[in-house]
Amino acid sequence: MTDDQIVNDLRDTYGVEFTAADVKGYCASRGIAYQTVTKRLEQYKVGRGKWNLELTSKVVEDIERSFNAPAVEPKLEQNLIPARDDTFVNFGPFNDLKAILKAGVFYPTFITGLSGNGKTFSVEQACAQLNKELIRVNITIETDEDDLIGGFRLIDGNTVWHNGPVVEALERGATLLLDEIDLASNKILCLQPILEGKGIFLKKIGKFVQPAKGFNVVATANTKGKGSDDGRFIGTNVLNEAFLERFPVTFEQEYPSQSVEKKILGRVSSTIGVTDIDFIDHLVTWGDIIRKTFYDGGVEDIISTRRLVHIIRAFSIFGNKEKAIQVCINRFDDETKQAFLELYDKVDVDFHLSK
Repeated sequence: MTDDQIVNDLRDTYGVEFTAADVKGYCASRGIAYQTVTKRLEQYKVGRGKWNLELTSKVVEDIERSFNAPAVEPKLEQNLIPARDDTFVNFGPFNDLKAILKAGVFYPTFITGLSGNGKTFSVEQACAQLNKELIRVNITIETDEDDLIGGFRLIDGNTVWHNGPVVEALERGATLLLDEIDLASNKILCLQPILEGKGIFLKKIGKFVQPAKGFNVVATANTKGKGSDDGRFIGTNVLNEAFLERFPVTFEQEYPSQSVEKKILGRVSSTIGVTDIDFIDHLVTWGDIIRKTFYDGGVEDIISTRRLVHIIRAFSIFGNKEKAIQVCINRFDDETKQAFLELYDKVDVDFHLSK
């Protein structure tokens, strides 16, 4: 009997699945040696004393290989292009940053500046204007390779490889924003090859990821990666010199000029129904005086552009200038808070500070 005849006989008698007892019964009825039949069924064997005529040994091996190999979670499908914000005003190094991202040349960029002066917002809006995807990662002292590159996750009882934000940005050709990079530990050094534009080898799944066209890296920080000598930015660290050297350009972002800041507050005000232009002018003058005093060493705290926006929003809620300012500067110590309130009282002649 041929192999096909034996297979067809067994299928007709027992179906596609059968056991050793079935084969022995078949052999006895046909007068064929058991060893002869099992040898011819070798490719259909799926276990000890078990055969399946729909599964060849090759198919079984492929299934086992697929089962043992780590699954990879599919790439994100959503659109990651930031929305345009009508309150945004172009200032500082924005045009230079936009030119870098538009050029399509891999050119890691470091942006440093005091808190609340629009560093992150500028990166977001540059990408929005260029219709470029942006993936933002907020760095902390705890951020490690698993957070950045990716790792295995337990999903529905299965171990699945999950791409981290860095790999996601690499594959999509997106801009990777490393926000507050100076809070990082030396674990951030896993990004060294990526900052060289070379891609990265995912050793846990044996895959090399090349950067797609358009991929770039922007890092923001309150310091220049040398720590905070004055203690204003507790938690910032001294970054590895070799790591910093991989950023070819550093932009220093200052607070906007008074004219630009008035424009920013004006645009925010128009979206929330605040029409008091004099209040905006006085806030900007007040903030500028405090900053100059801060730079001269006269005060230890500063009023950021973001803090002025907070005050405008608080004014739209409470409808009271003093309360709007007070609730937004309560984060300062009592002496500083009182000094700031008294200064505003001098700037705005129509303002009457409660006793």
